[in-house]
Amino acid sequence: MLKQKKFFSIITCVLLIFVFTSCKKTNVEPVAKSNIVLGTFCTVTVYDKVSTDVLEKVFDELSTIEDKMSINKDTSEVININSKSGLDYVNVSDDTFYVIQKGTYYSQLSNGKFDISIGPIVKLWNIGTDKARLPSTEEIKNKLPLVNHKNILINQAEKKVMLNKKDMRLDLGGIAKGYAADEAKKILKENGVNHAIINLGGNILTLGNKPNKSNWKLGVQNPFEPRGKYLGTLKVADKSVVTSGVYERYFEKDGKRYHHILNPKDGYPVTNSLVSVSIISDNSIDGDALSTTAFALGLNDGLKLIESLDNIDAIFVTKDSDIYISSGLKNIFEIKNDKFKLKN
Repeated sequence: MLKQKKFFSIITCVLLIFVFTSCKKTNVEPVAKSNIVLGTFCTVTVYDKVSTDVLEKVFDELSTIEDKMSINKDTSEVININSKSGLDYVNVSDDTFYVIQKGTYYSQLSNGKFDISIGPIVKLWNIGTDKARLPSTEEIKNKLPLVNHKNILINQAEKKVMLNKKDMRLDLGGIAKGYAADEAKKILKENGVNHAIINLGGNILTLGNKPNKSNWKLGVQNPFEPRGKYLGTLKVADKSVVTSGVYERYFEKDGKRYHHILNPKDGYPVTNSLVSVSIISDNSIDGDALSTTAFALGLNDGLKLIESLDNIDAIFVTKDSDIYISSGLKNIFEIKNDKFKLKN
């Protein structure tokens, strides 16, 4: 019997990071707008005096990005690329071209543990939808040859993209939301905003610090408890925090849980000691891709990768409630739940 964890579009991504937004010593009333876009519930909160038109511009841009990169709409640039797989190049916008380039970069960096050509496997499982199911071994075996970022052909001069094998399928779900957060931040800055929180369904991007000059305080979700229960806090300014976890989207069949972080190498959910990875970075597009990449690599290789990258940090949480952090977090991350132990 298949037991599907119920998700509506408003909560397709569990809020794994949440914000303590008290702003003492300021009389500025925050201005916020929320809407369902990018398949999740998004909120942008500004702590400066600003016209609500600015927030409208932000959400218009988020909708535009979704229209270009979604594979869950009737048409999009990514759907056009997929439909021409093995046949021809497709012209795309600067936005989509940039995200695909970034996606192939992280696909290479991870040696294929993160791969934006994983679409055929994602489609087999459909985790996070009401069509989630356990594919047969034969189905997975037949689709795996289609997953290879090296078969994504990019024409830099003309901004064209082609999938080299018929029936290949791009899926930018592991990176597009991060790009959208960065673009939202860019619009806010261009319109004079200096203090804001962008929350795209758990992808948090802070613009500047609080109006009172202190850092933002972010709570990191306890992966074993309901939403709102946090294991620790981060103090950050002008940073992105993105988390990937096995409990975000999943279904159960015959007593076994199948989560949505799929291994491009074997076509099954990633199996290792981790339950979540949070990435702290300057840009959300990097945090989005690296949260999946580091999780898929596992604790040792994931931590090694993070330590090799400039201005990137991470929090790794294991099934045994052990926490490992990268060196840059020593003074800004604090455990608030004694069930968790810092191991490094």
